Amino acid sequence: MRLGAAVYTVPPMDLRAAIDRGLPKARAELETLVRIPSVSAPGFDPSHVRRSAEATAEVLEAAGLTAEILEVAGTHPAVIGTREAPAGAPTVLLYAHHDVQPPGVEAIWNTPPFEPVEKNGRLYGRGTSDDKGGVALHAAAVRAWGDELPVGVTVIVEGEEEIGSTHLTEFLAAHGDRLRADCGILADSGNWRVGEPGITTSLRGLVDCEVEVAVLDHAVHSGMYGGAFPDALIALSRLLSTLHDDGGNVAVQGLSAGDADPLDLNETELRAQAGALDGVRLIGEGSLTARLWRRPALSVLAIDAPRIAEAANQLVPVARAKVSMRIPPGVDPKRAMDALVEHLEKHAPWGAHVRVTRGAEGSPFECDTSGPAFKAMRDAFGESFGKPAVTIGVGGTIPFVAAFAERYPGVPLLLTGVGDPDSRPHGENESMDLGDFARACYGEALFFAKLAALGSAC
Repeated sequence: MRLGAAVYTVPPMDLRAAIDRGLPKARAELETLVRIPSVSAPGFDPSHVRRSAEATAEVLEAAGLTAEILEVAGTHPAVIGTREAPAGAPTVLLYAHHDVQPPGVEAIWNTPPFEPVEKNGRLYGRGTSDDKGGVALHAAAVRAWGDELPVGVTVIVEGEEEIGSTHLTEFLAAHGDRLRADCGILADSGNWRVGEPGITTSLRGLVDCEVEVAVLDHAVHSGMYGGAFPDALIALSRLLSTLHDDGGNVAVQGLSAGDADPLDLNETELRAQAGALDGVRLIGEGSLTARLWRRPALSVLAIDAPRIAEAANQLVPVARAKVSMRIPPGVDPKRAMDALVEHLEKHAPWGAHVRVTRGAEGSPFECDTSGPAFKAMRDAFGESFGKPAVTIGVGGTIPFVAAFAERYPGVPLLLTGVGDPDSRPHGENESMDLGDFARACYGEALFFAKLAALGSAC
């Protein structure tokens, strides 16, 4: 920590006015970024990710930072922006990512995925909330201070978050010393509800695998051999059905499960957020927040099988599925992967041959909420939104958080963002509430002052 920071007196109305003056530019910058289809997944044009990095560098430069595009060989580019701290003041690391998910089924979008459109106070388009909105948020908060920024700032905007931050370890090895800071704001999460700020304190981890079930060495006539031999799709279905018990709890052994503050979430609200169909029952046990944040969850993401249009009267010899399991804080991903593989191999039906190919592993995360930086963030966002900030968990996995925590032990990492339960990140019709965007920009700008006032105590 840096010692001897000055105590800054902040005129909140002046700072809010500066944010308000800058919002048109912040929105224009965000719309420019959204128009770039920077999908980092394999099979998509990587030139768009580079173009997005270049546009992100321009946004950071316009906010008064010195920006540079950084690369590790064979990766999508990241962008770093810096401004030195005033004498004795702390430095804050600001994270976002400029790559996005594929658009999905474009016919389901109500607006073009890469053309930002405002409707009913929300801005629609891929990346508005996940996470080009985070880029615009950081730029707006820095710009509002002009030449009087009370802290040092290092902004890192990654280009591979949506593919699991695949090369982040190599990137930190190459450039990690440039990212050292006294505190970090990782803007890739969201708020509790529209108008109610949230600070994320825990994330589930992730393991996934591909499972192959084989019953024959070639396809055979279903009439001639059906009844004596199973087909691979039936065998695969029975295997996958063993992953949950009758109540919908994950049946893989050796995984711990925790509890969470239920807050004020109820089933009616959760069903509306998820778009649950009438009659579909919830699965699992415990409070809703515990099931979403602190307990394992298991999903079948995809199945390789003949398409209906190509179906023949045959016993399918081989079938495959991709299985994904979210793991709660405190569970080691390697042990969780071992447990999942063991379960799949152990429950092979009818002697079917099961082969499991291990996939990605992402560590869960839980932050320390006892320090002054966390309180400063909670106070800043409570003041900005006019409502107390809610301490929340997130059931998803953000691999870079654990990577930063390992690389910079002891540095407070604060997870915020511009999303809300209706933002639909990764889905069709992704959007961001423009009012919450403005409030988040003010909250982060106000946090800079509170952090500067902490000085060595942050």
